[in-house]
Amino acid sequence: MNKKLLIGFVICILCLSPIAAEDWNSFAGGVDHAAYRDDSSDFVTNLWTFNVGSSIHSSPAIYKDYIYVVSNDGILKAVNMETGEEEWDFDLESKTNSSPIVNSDILYVGCEDGLKAINVKNHTLEWKYDCDCVDSSPFFYKDVVYFGSNDGRLYGIDSDNGSEVLNKKLDGELKSSPIVVNDSVYVGSTNCKMYSLDTKGDSDWNFTAGDEIISSPSFVNDTVIFGSSDGNLYCLNESNGNLIWKEDLNNKILSSPTIDEHDNSIYIGSDEGNLTCLDIRDGTVKWSKSLGNKIQSTPALKDNLIAFGCSNGYLYVLNKYTGQEVFSYNPGTVLFNSPITSSPVINGNSLFFGDDSGNLYSLNIDKHEVPGSTQMYMSLAVLIIVIVIAIVVIKKVRGRK
Repeated sequence: MNKKLLIGFVICILCLSPIAAEDWNSFAGGVDHAAYRDDSSDFVTNLWTFNVGSSIHSSPAIYKDYIYVVSNDGILKAVNMETGEEEWDFDLESKTNSSPIVNSDILYVGCEDGLKAINVKNHTLEWKYDCDCVDSSPFFYKDVVYFGSNDGRLYGIDSDNGSEVLNKKLDGELKSSPIVVNDSVYVGSTNCKMYSLDTKGDSDWNFTAGDEIISSPSFVNDTVIFGSSDGNLYCLNESNGNLIWKEDLNNKILSSPTIDEHDNSIYIGSDEGNLTCLDIRDGTVKWSKSLGNKIQSTPALKDNLIAFGCSNGYLYVLNKYTGQEVFSYNPGTVLFNSPITSSPVINGNSLFFGDDSGNLYSLNIDKHEVPGSTQMYMSLAVLIIVIVIAIVVIKKVRGRK
């Protein structure tokens, strides 16, 4: 009997091990958009900055000991999380705003010319599916990769060979990243609708918001939650699409909701410049932090901390219970600010995010330690030049006297 219990315990441990949870199957890592992975690596958090060559609009993916990031000009970089050094790169030969996902050593990413699958072990193209521009980030579910396209179609592609499993014509452009839960696909469109379909493409329901839906839906407690450019955050019944509640946040919502099920909280940014925490159950606002600039980044969640980027060039970390600022990081040091629309991801104590300057940053979210940046040194150089010019001017003025 004791032997059977021991075997059962070992099986449970193996099922819960980091190996089983290592895949990064969707935008922000899951249907809750928490963008957090327990640190299964052996290294201590290091601080570094890595430049990818052009703007970073998409969110990085965490897989094993690497961060995978795609620049706007279509260059995929594999960066060592410990050292911040490039391991290898791959030219996608097409621009992209889609966030990559990784499952079983295959990375999937949308581009202007379709969806591409890259083998991260041998750095080769496994297959390519041609279609219109894919701004939507893919979602991996039961060996099928689901994604939306600007041609208004929802696609499902066999992950093994790139063959088409699903091709469903909807309306508008599908820039929202789909999620799949219990064989139901949820995806928003620029035609103002949130769609629910089964994995064969048969429609369950659709719900019409007041403006386009770019925000990716989240799923919790049998509800689908998403933002719209009409300024409302919506919560729908997953089985019939009926409205449970909505909350007006006063301006466009491009950020996707991050869910903290244990605390019954939703975290969402808006173009109003607020990061807002709401109650999952009825949409009641728990707190709202005003930062004065657009927040289009999707927050990442770790313990009692919530982290996100802002268009003013700051990365903010707030207390998730109160909304009070714990610390912030401005790599542009004011003079060289670059908007942060890319959403951060967290591995253990390491937080990673990119910005429009093309830099990828690693910082320690627990110790509030941040790396130096090229912009910081540039700012110091400008300050020194200003001081030198001021000294020269003062000397000339005094000499004339």
